[in-house]
Amino acid sequence: MSLPTTPKGWAIRLTQILSAVQGSYGLPRFPVDVASLAQDFSRQVFPDAPISMVGGLNLSKGVEGMLMPRPDGSGDWGIIYNESIRSAGRRNFTLAHELGHYLLHRQAHPGGLQCTNRNMADWDEARNMIEAEANTFASYLLMPLDDFRTQIKGRAIDIDVMTELANRYAVSLTAAILKWMTITDKRAMIVVGKEGFIDWAWSSEPLIRSGIFYAARQTVIELPARSLAAREVDADTGRHGERHAPGVWPGNEPVHEMTVFSPSNEMTISLLLYPDRAPSRWEVAELDGEPTEDTFERFMARGTGGCS
Repeated sequence: MSLPTTPKGWAIRLTQILSAVQGSYGLPRFPVDVASLAQDFSRQVFPDAPISMVGGLNLSKGVEGMLMPRPDGSGDWGIIYNESIRSAGRRNFTLAHELGHYLLHRQAHPGGLQCTNRNMADWDEARNMIEAEANTFASYLLMPLDDFRTQIKGRAIDIDVMTELANRYAVSLTAAILKWMTITDKRAMIVVGKEGFIDWAWSSEPLIRSGIFYAARQTVIELPARSLAAREVDADTGRHGERHAPGVWPGNEPVHEMTVFSPSNEMTISLLLYPDRAPSRWEVAELDGEPTEDTFERFMARGTGGCS
């Protein structure tokens, strides 16, 4: 049987194996034990280059994980997370991300790869293909699409639902939200803030089509002063959220913001939900006094496939 060559192809192959094995022995399907899977699968399929090291090391600040060849020249590989990461979900996603690099990229990068926290949030193939591929692989391995859709079917999306999914799949809250945003028909955005500024943001495709997105990595942007993230409200208020009047977040529309505060990571995670129906170009032009140019076409003309 030929081996897959794409992130989704590899994730589907491993998912099929996991489902068959765990079904035969009556084991829980989720969460995926990435460490055991990586070692067992690589020994069987790549006996000359197996993964024999899985675990945490004291890596530099800002480095989430690594794919590294064993220094003894044996041909073995290691998938490593930064031992300073406290979240079990972040550790698990990092290991899956590095397993993706092992399957897809180790031959092109024999010296290994080092991945930052920015890389873990990079799902835009136009900007960083190999990191986007590793994230796609990890997402589909840990959160298979059929099960993910079953879990959210008929449910109103909020932070509590996303937290439930993060716990089910043993991933970070950010990973669960990003997974949902890649498949949703809702107009939504995730904004991660650090020290009062937007570290990065990602818009769902329907929201991008409305012309609403941040390019936070190219410019320094403060968190909106009236946002929950900037006001540092209590945890319950942040999780339940607040419906803002137009003008607080991008777009001349009301926005429902839900925010989680993570003191240990010195960051905020905000899920923004926009109205299902976007204002028409004529409505926007009437409000802003601007020509009715198609903002989605203008965005795509910049050569970017998603929100930075």
